[in-house]
Amino acid sequence: MNPKVDEFISKTKKWQEETEKLRMIILACGLTEELKWGKPCYSSPTGTSARVFQENNIVLIQGFKEYCALLFFKGALLHDANGILIQQTENVQAARQIRFTNVREIIEMETVLKAYIHEAIEVEKSGLKVNLNRNTKLLFPEEFQNKLDENPALKAAFIALTPGRQRAYNLYFSEPKQSKTRESRIEKCMLQILMGKGLDD
Repeated sequence: MNPKVDEFISKTKKWQEETEKLRMIILACGLTEELKWGKPCYSSPTGTSARVFQENNIVLIQGFKEYCALLFFKGALLHDANGILIQQTENVQAARQIRFTNVREIIEMETVLKAYIHEAIEVEKSGLKVNLNRNTKLLFPEEFQNKLDENPALKAAFIALTPGRQRAYNLYFSEPKQSKTRESRIEKCMLQILMGKGLDD
């Protein structure tokens, strides 16, 4: 258990019980716990010797207003035998979510969740990659598009980023439902973009 995640959960006002239960299920699968993008994130199992597998993100716990979710970074490659994986938006190519509205749902699905996590681990070990459509044009939230139009230096810096970094920023900016929250996220990341850095650099 990572102390940073302990602190995160202790300060979580909503989905605290659900996050704790998801955490226990994930850790039981042998994943390494970190706090990334301000959320509990789980990567390569401890003790693995496969070089391709080192420090690769497997799953992330997310909390939203109406639901919490377990996000699989390469969910598009999972078989999804139970038909429970959700594509957040049409812009999201690789990641998929399993959503919950209460802890009972998580408890009832524990066996299924562990099976999905183990499958995601095997996908990562195999080195499989999602075949991304590089030509897919990103649809920016209005708040970010306005910033790009107003600030030529920001636009040039963003265009210079790798497609993966661009998509990560766009997903991060698009997630909140409220315009005020989207604006806040964009403002906080502008300097990082201007420095040519990705969201998690």
